[in-house]
Amino acid sequence: MSEPSIFFEDVNEKQGTFHRRIFLMGGVTALGIFALVGQLGLLQIVQGGKYKKLSAANQFNFRILPPPRGQILDRNGNVIAGNRPSFRVLLIRNEIEDLDQTLDQISYVLPQTEANRRRIVRDVSQSQRFVPTVVASDLSWEDFSRVNLYASEIPGVQAVMDEIRVYHYGGAFAHVVGYVSKVSEKDVKAEGENPDSLLLHPSFRIGKQGVEKAFEKQLRGVSGAQKIEVNARGNIVAEDPNGTKPPTPGEDITLTLDAEIQARALEVFEQDSGAAVMLDIHTGEILCMTSAPAFDPNLFVSGISSKAYRLLADYERLPLLDKAIGSTFAPGSTFKMNTVLALLAAGVSDTERVNCPGSYRFGNRTFYCHKKSGHGPVDMRHAIKYSCDVYFYHMCNRAGVDRIHDTAHKLGLGELFDLEISGQKKGLVPSTAYKREAFKKDPKWHPGETLSVAIGQGYTHVSALQLAVYTARIANGNRAITPHLIKKVGAVDTDFDFKPIDIPPEHLQVVRDGMYMVSNDADGTAYRNSQLNLGDIKLCGKTGTAQVHSYDNAKTRKASIWKFKDHGLFVCYAPADNPKYALAVVLEHGVGGAAFAAPKAREIMKVALLKDPAMQARIVRPVPVEDAAAASAEALPDITDVPNPDPTIPPAD
Repeated sequence: MSEPSIFFEDVNEKQGTFHRRIFLMGGVTALGIFALVGQLGLLQIVQGGKYKKLSAANQFNFRILPPPRGQILDRNGNVIAGNRPSFRVLLIRNEIEDLDQTLDQISYVLPQTEANRRRIVRDVSQSQRFVPTVVASDLSWEDFSRVNLYASEIPGVQAVMDEIRVYHYGGAFAHVVGYVSKVSEKDVKAEGENPDSLLLHPSFRIGKQGVEKAFEKQLRGVSGAQKIEVNARGNIVAEDPNGTKPPTPGEDITLTLDAEIQARALEVFEQDSGAAVMLDIHTGEILCMTSAPAFDPNLFVSGISSKAYRLLADYERLPLLDKAIGSTFAPGSTFKMNTVLALLAAGVSDTERVNCPGSYRFGNRTFYCHKKSGHGPVDMRHAIKYSCDVYFYHMCNRAGVDRIHDTAHKLGLGELFDLEISGQKKGLVPSTAYKREAFKKDPKWHPGETLSVAIGQGYTHVSALQLAVYTARIANGNRAITPHLIKKVGAVDTDFDFKPIDIPPEHLQVVRDGMYMVSNDADGTAYRNSQLNLGDIKLCGKTGTAQVHSYDNAKTRKASIWKFKDHGLFVCYAPADNPKYALAVVLEHGVGGAAFAAPKAREIMKVALLKDPAMQARIVRPVPVEDAAAASAEALPDITDVPNPDPTIPPAD
């Protein structure tokens, strides 16, 4: 049996192992403490500002304060589009726990909101978390007061007073000024990558048409912000007045339009369809630009119902369309002044006469004058006075369609102007180049086609605005004025410079003489309906009737169906001896220019003249003896239109 062995451990070796463990653990601990201290230093010193802001963001929110929208004024300072107080109820999505329960409580206070429940639920689901949803708007004071009593007891409900757009003249400025309406997804995308946060505010309305749309940025202003303190649930607990940034109101826009003239223009149209445009012939300022029938833009501010919109959109007289710039019409006999100027440019003498027997044979066709018995021998001035078609049929190819086209563009027909609002239609004054491009199968211009163009028919189409510019340039005589609508943006006046008209003054005088005879000779086509009865102030004008439908289909020129009737036109300027205002009236399917368009133009022109201080002085002074004698003389019988027996030939006055 072996003896047991005894082993002895080395104390120094064991102690060395212990020291190594202590050193390793201490190093790890020191490294951890160093890392912790470094991280705390990073958070406190380096990133302290960042986290301080994040902490404040959890505590404070900023609520958008929409700015007052700029006003739109007429030239005399009358407010066309302004703002009025509006009471509304808002719903804050992130403060609501049970939407159905909240809506039940609101419906108890405001029963009318129950009908909009589906719309409210949809809007809440589509809105961002902190963007309020409109429950009810434009409340009466009684409803608003009742909501205020209970709002504090219903989580997420706010009763606020805001501003809403209001159009004081209703439909008188509907097409020019336009309207504002709710922001659409398309509107937000149009703002680019960084849309204005104001677009998300429930009370904000964006310009959709006319001046409201064209000057949206200037009218909108800059939003402010209200600093509020919120708790962990996002509920408001306090407001910080020192952190509030006030909004910057939008700029006011002053138009060249005159509210009284504009309102009168819409009034004289009554239920008729058409347009009227009046210009200052020296400055190009548009004093009146009316499209009839109109619509009430106030309907669109809070949101028009689909049924009401369809009634407007489906009505055959198209109240939503701006007929002053967005429609074009055959100018009819109002175009004849342009043909006269083209003939003069071609060297035709203004005293050369053409015998009008009532018809004109060209090739194998007969073209008829509007007066079946004919006008007899007429020179250039009398051709305008009587609106003699035969004279223009006989003469027009001596000028040629290209010269007619070039003259028309000098006078503003077939042109797009640098107008401040969109929606213009260019129209068309044909030429040989146009025929080559538009009619590949028959690109040659035929002389017979010039006959229709010469009396403002055929391919020719122009807008009411172009006709007003055309008349203004004839009356002005030396400057090719261009139209504009804006007089001032904020406090900054607009300024314009015009080029020479490049038409000899003696040629323009021939045309002006003819227009004077139209309105002031007893046998002129517009004599009866051109008398202003304002002292010695006389008006110069030109009537026009434009065929819009084949007489084969309409059966007669005096068709009973509205859409088959001819257009009636009248262009004029006044005073005759010192022109200042030019006016064009287009009466859609209004039959005749002399009988229907001229009386409307006369009434519109009288308002402008009566408002002008210089004209008032002329009106009250005594009428010269020779004029008084002429006025008391018995007038000759009216010249009336005779139906055109050839259904293929356009009519004329």
